[in-house]
Amino acid sequence: MNDSEHHEMNELYEAICRVDNIEDAKNFLDDLLSTQELESLSARVRAAKMLMNGMTYIEVTRETNISSATLARINKCIKNGKGYNKILK
Repeated sequence: MNDSEHHEMNELYEAICRVDNIEDAKNFLDDLLSTQELESLSARVRAAKMLMNGMTYIEVTRETNISSATLARINKCIKNGKGYNKILK
């Protein structure tokens, strides 16, 4: 990632940090993302919660229609990442 891309990513993270209620989060994400992108992200959050609650890959896939590759990445992030476990607890 070059300096310009790094700066742009930091601007996005800073914008997210300025969101302080559900209505602002909805409005910001509705402006930022397409309906399909928003649905995809919400499905990932739902899948992460389901895995954290002990559901199996098969159960989560059936409920969310997330690909096995995406589900494996979510599971890896739950086990080794810093975001899901802090934010979704």
